[in-house]
Amino acid sequence: MVKQWQVLTAGLTSALLVAGASAAVASTTVSQNNNAPLWMMGEVHDNAEGHFYRLKDLEAKLGGQWRPALLMEQFNVEQQPELTKAWQTCQSAQCVIDTAGGVKGWDWGMYKPLIALALKYELPLVAANLSSQQVKAVMQSGFSAVFDAQTIKAYKLDQPLPQPWLDNQRKMIAQSHCNALPAAATDSMVKAQASRDVMFAKLMGQYASGGAVLIAGNGHVRRDLGVYQWLPADLASRVKIAGYVEPAGADTLIYDIMRVINEHKRADPCAQFKK
Repeated sequence: MVKQWQVLTAGLTSALLVAGASAAVASTTVSQNNNAPLWMMGEVHDNAEGHFYRLKDLEAKLGGQWRPALLMEQFNVEQQPELTKAWQTCQSAQCVIDTAGGVKGWDWGMYKPLIALALKYELPLVAANLSSQQVKAVMQSGFSAVFDAQTIKAYKLDQPLPQPWLDNQRKMIAQSHCNALPAAATDSMVKAQASRDVMFAKLMGQYASGGAVLIAGNGHVRRDLGVYQWLPADLASRVKIAGYVEPAGADTLIYDIMRVINEHKRADPCAQFKK
């Protein structure tokens, strides 16, 4: 019975939020007054150790009655109908991924234990990210390509982005691309990052009444630059942030809880720019 009610709620979410790349995403209520826990839990996408510890930390919080919605960056909002169907009918994480249509580019083996946890505890799965087509539309045409007028006004997207945030976001994006991007490309990517964070913030508000956990990269969950900056004051005061960071990204000021994990051995991401 509980799961059926939650599926109906998730279905309502998809009806309100899913839109094509050229359509506007409908506006929803931003916040409600309650005390259900809210968490944002980060990741280094390709670091298995971080995924392991985050799973342990999340499951430890589920010992009581708290059954939050799991908002996942790895699924796009357009996939919500398929994800809801998968959550309702599947018995395994692989079935959920296959039924919902896992987006290419993610190492889904990393997320199977998390999805299995959601099935075990009947945590609603929410597709939280914008699609690549929607992000491209924002980069080319601005926020109105994805968000409706009410959302743009609510999040002040019709005004210049706050300068300190803008400067720091430019710096982070430039560094993550080896300082090799032209300025125009960096500014377009700043808009893309902001659009994703606004969508995450909207969904955090929509699911706040029952509790929510955002699963996303550390760049999205950090307090100084990410989703936190777009949350209304009542939600910002409730949310807790956990970062799972490699030593180079360790900063106790931008997470409430920070677990430093071993650096994953990977190819030099800047090698392509050194040729």
